[in-house]
Amino acid sequence: MNAIRGEMLALVAAEIPAIEVGPGCRRRDLPSAAGVRAWIVEMDPGSQWPHVDRHPTGEDVYVLEGEMIEGEQHYPAGSYLHFLPGSSHQPRTRTGLRLFGFNVVAK
Repeated sequence: MNAIRGEMLALVAAEIPAIEVGPGCRRRDLPSAAGVRAWIVEMDPGSQWPHVDRHPTGEDVYVLEGEMIEGEQHYPAGSYLHFLPGSSHQPRTRTGLRLFGFNVVAK
């Protein structure tokens, strides 16, 4: 159920259309404040993000479900990762993954 109440927009994430970004990888773009991007990423077990993600302004992610693997490091549900400006990464997962992410839009 999506609803606008007063000065708040309430959404059910599963009802936001998923964008297929690669095999087993989907992104749901969320409404957010001006200058900020927010999204949910869902990755099937055994999948990898289809390209190296570069972040001129940095990126923050919170692992909601499953496990995110960066290099050889495993981050389970409940992990918060802060990628510094200029960083890049290519997440993968063995178990499946659902995360919330946001970053400042580069000007």
